[in-house]
Amino acid sequence: MELLSLEKQLGQNPYPGRGIILGRSADAKYAVAAYFIMGRSENSRNRIFVEDGEGIRTQAFDPAKLTDPSLIIYAPVRVLGNKTIVTNGDQTDTIYEGMDKQQTFEQTLRTREFEPDAPNYTPRISGILHIENGAYNYAMSILKSSNGNPGSCSRFTFAYEKPVEGEGHFIHTYMGDGNPLPSFEGEPEWIKLEGDIDAFTDQVWNSLNAENKVSLFVRYIELASGTYETRIVNKNQ
Repeated sequence: MELLSLEKQLGQNPYPGRGIILGRSADAKYAVAAYFIMGRSENSRNRIFVEDGEGIRTQAFDPAKLTDPSLIIYAPVRVLGNKTIVTNGDQTDTIYEGMDKQQTFEQTLRTREFEPDAPNYTPRISGILHIENGAYNYAMSILKSSNGNPGSCSRFTFAYEKPVEGEGHFIHTYMGDGNPLPSFEGEPEWIKLEGDIDAFTDQVWNSLNAENKVSLFVRYIELASGTYETRIVNKNQ
């Protein structure tokens, strides 16, 4: 597997859709998490990220233009003790509630499928970071229709123990633009992670397609203490 440039992966794909990046900073001190959303329709583009407790939620930038909140208004990030949950939909709540009842990450997602947005059947992508006594691991999941067949759901979970400094993984909903949109394929992409939180935030935001990008969340969590810094960038200001 090739270690890829995140900047190149984002720059060459005009529509990766929604994306989750998890990994470890180059100086080894931080767990890194990022989540971005993009949009083609007015309804999808009419959004911002706002802080909500230790997490974030999506919100309509102009409430008067909101037509269908069902798949675009949700909490992408929630924190449960020493676990940070990042997803592209309301399965954030499913994972949070299930893990609060001692279920595993994978078990909680058994109750969910891809999004009911025919003909795209957008995959549900999810990630979880677990930090305890300086030790760190993370996992990613994708729930997708079986080659566009809405009658069958394919479920994949990828777990990463003792993440290497300066490396991470990137999973996104679409392989590119199209009608219908082509679902992500294969393992999460193995990517380089460079720079402090501000440099990384700038790199991701500036690499996303200027017309389609909507919002970006980045968090660096210090492994030694569990304290964190967050950056939010919204195209709509």
